[in-house]
Amino acid sequence: MTISIRPSRPSDFPRTFEIWRSAVVATHDFLTREDFAAIEALVRDQYLPAAEFLIAADENDVALGFMGMSGAQIDSLFVHAEARGAGVGRRLVEHAMSLHPALTVDVNEQNASAAGFYQRMGFETVGRSPVDDAGRPYPLLHLRRG
Repeated sequence: MTISIRPSRPSDFPRTFEIWRSAVVATHDFLTREDFAAIEALVRDQYLPAAEFLIAADENDVALGFMGMSGAQIDSLFVHAEARGAGVGRRLVEHAMSLHPALTVDVNEQNASAAGFYQRMGFETVGRSPVDDAGRPYPLLHLRRG
């Protein structure tokens, strides 16, 4: 599969929400039903419509994953559940590495697949927070590469 990276477009919004939802359902089984619903509403109504992303698309320009960045910080990286293991996340991180030799990312400690992915990509744990950015009881690992 050929994966290209491009900037997001307003028309990508429905697909990025679908990607986000499928990825979280596949990897965030630690979220309570209430927290999932609250986060889903924030992502759908505030975050996705306002942010700019890098889209990983297949040869037909179908978005398979997306990544949001603030400078050298990876703010979000989600891959559609059906595309997991196909190199989409790796391609997005490699693109980020081409832009910034040193990268940081925070990952939910309970999301073992994401933590393992970043470890395989050369990230190391440099810190830990006992709660997420909203103060919920989901510890974050602070990772750095380069």
